[in-house]
Amino acid sequence: MNPNRLLPTTLMCLLLLAGCAATAPPAAQHAAAAPDNAAQGIAMLERVSWGVNGGSVRQLQKEGWSAYLRAQLHPGKTSLPPAVQAQIDAMTISQVPLDQLVMSMEQKRKESAAVMDDMAKQQAQKDYQQELNRLAREAATRSLLLDVYSTNQLQQQLSWFWLNHFSVHQGKHNLRAMVGDYEANAIAPHALGKFRDLLGATVHHPAMLRYLDNEANAVKRLNENYARELMELHTLGVNGGYSQADVQELARILTGVGVNLGPDTPKVKPALQSQYVRRGLFEFNPNRHDYGDKQFLGQTVKGRGLAELDEALDRLSRSPATAHFISGKLARYFVSDNPPEPLVARMAATFQHSDGMIADVLQTMFNSPEFRQSLGKKFKDPMHYVVSAVRLSYDDKPILNADPMLNWLSRMGQPLYGRQTPDGYPMTDASWASPGQMTTRFDIARTIGSGSAGLFKTEGPQPQEKVAFPQLASALYYQSLQPTLSPATRQALEQAASPQEWNTFLLSSPEMMHR
Repeated sequence: MNPNRLLPTTLMCLLLLAGCAATAPPAAQHAAAAPDNAAQGIAMLERVSWGVNGGSVRQLQKEGWSAYLRAQLHPGKTSLPPAVQAQIDAMTISQVPLDQLVMSMEQKRKESAAVMDDMAKQQAQKDYQQELNRLAREAATRSLLLDVYSTNQLQQQLSWFWLNHFSVHQGKHNLRAMVGDYEANAIAPHALGKFRDLLGATVHHPAMLRYLDNEANAVKRLNENYARELMELHTLGVNGGYSQADVQELARILTGVGVNLGPDTPKVKPALQSQYVRRGLFEFNPNRHDYGDKQFLGQTVKGRGLAELDEALDRLSRSPATAHFISGKLARYFVSDNPPEPLVARMAATFQHSDGMIADVLQTMFNSPEFRQSLGKKFKDPMHYVVSAVRLSYDDKPILNADPMLNWLSRMGQPLYGRQTPDGYPMTDASWASPGQMTTRFDIARTIGSGSAGLFKTEGPQPQEKVAFPQLASALYYQSLQPTLSPATRQALEQAASPQEWNTFLLSSPEMMHR
């Protein structure tokens, strides 16, 4: 039979299999039923990391599951390939502190607005926008490089989870200059620590305060946007037992909490001067604060300035409703669209007993039978698919250009910092398993599998592309991955007419679509 005539049928079968998000690949079901075998180890690694590669499998085999998971839950300093670290170190966002960067951009914005000549003004404003775009691209590139290459894989997954939970949209105001710092300094350091610390870091970051309009929130001119989302999306959940009156009272507590993008400080009434706070771009302006007492979640908050916010955050972070809401969302991300309530209840109990220690909550989840039974059944959202495909294809070989990955995420509807509404991207399987999505994924698999993705194309006036054909038919495949594949996938791989087709079939297989 002509292999070229066989190709369309094989592709169609793979796409149909891969799109069955609700059904686990047969091998994954078997692996979950037999704890502590090699196949289950691969499945657990796939879930805890951004996707298996040669380095992570060797690490797991060397350390064993318990030691590997312990190191992931309590990570030290990450290790990156030197070439990847050099790329990150060379970025503007890695070299210039946030306040200096934003103040410089704000000065450029003001200067462009002051230009009198129409043509010159248009060019100055275009240059300003392009620089904002460049900074946002740096942030997204750094994020992807860390996801692909960091040894602290669980921390990177949690950083993305919390970035989505405390979502901001880069298109608003000048947030493109802020998202890199927001992810690197407000989210990532607290991703596995105390939820209260993470919550506080987001509340005090200018990206969040600008995105949800709290800089416009002042006494007698309340803006309830942030107060509402702080309870509905970030802590208690939509059914968390708060009222519209609580939203209004939290908005009063948040009055005066905002940002200052310039070098000057406001004139504060002498009696309130000691209350003024400026940390980087964060500002608490007591002139704008409502100093009256508030009734928040059934208790009185005495009017006394910025300390009211700490009291409110303590109350929100330690509420049983928050413990249940956050635990349920983590279980939805790591276990299933409809996580078993007994599992969520045990995770919520750990959340409360540990005072919101995220690593402890995850430990409870990872140790559960529900987690093991779910292995191989969670359909990958675009982020997981793209990162896992690059990790598997190139292991620790440093890519030179992340633009193709950024483009793939945009094509599939999940660009970094691109969710316009504050609810974050959906985490349910059905949101990402449409026929159009599967067709795009196959196209990505074919592009990577043929070695023509552009991941190794240098930038500049005379770009050069280094040859980087992925060697997927490797020892990793034959020793660790092949036993986890279904008979249908193995048969499809046997029918491949070339190494390029073989790579494409593996990267578009049902197993590659699940974690």
